[in-house]
Amino acid sequence: MKLLKADQNKHWRSYEYCSIDIETTGLNFQKDEVISIGAVSIIDGRFPSVGNFYEEISPVIKPSVSSIQVHGLRGVDLESALPVDQVIPAFISKISTNYLITHAGWVERAFLTAPLRGQGYKFPKHIIDTAALARFCGYADETSGHEPSLEFLARKLNLPVYAPHHALGDAMTTAVVFLALAGEIERTGELLTVKRLLELSQ
Repeated sequence: MKLLKADQNKHWRSYEYCSIDIETTGLNFQKDEVISIGAVSIIDGRFPSVGNFYEEISPVIKPSVSSIQVHGLRGVDLESALPVDQVIPAFISKISTNYLITHAGWVERAFLTAPLRGQGYKFPKHIIDTAALARFCGYADETSGHEPSLEFLARKLNLPVYAPHHALGDAMTTAVVFLALAGEIERTGELLTVKRLLELSQ
């Protein structure tokens, strides 16, 4: 996605966003794989209940026991899923014209960079990260070294938690958390632009 820097100075609601989340076979970037992707559009400061993206992916190596305990996706559950190279093109179509929103986006960057590159698409250098926005708003200790939990953050903000550790559910929760945090930042009197959101996410 290539947008002029000047375009980033408009009010944040002037843009379209896509909140994304993934589940993986583990957290070893060298050998583990993405097994599900969820994406939710945000338009005019709202996310619609239709048109969301969710796909499960058949991995080369079956999910580890520890990862199954988190997301509940077993190897047998993924036998009929498509391989990653057949899922990524549709995912790119979903995200390509939007600013990306993630929670603790280093995970998505680490696992999606290679499969996206394989389809000729570069993972955006700058994304909006709700974990960083939460730290800015005082919901996490910046010196703790730990990202604030998405579920904890949603409950702290009195927001719904959609299917924890499910890629689409977490993408939806990330979306409502983003909207709540953006509103909170605005209430400080700051004219919130997408440029500022990207700066706060660094």
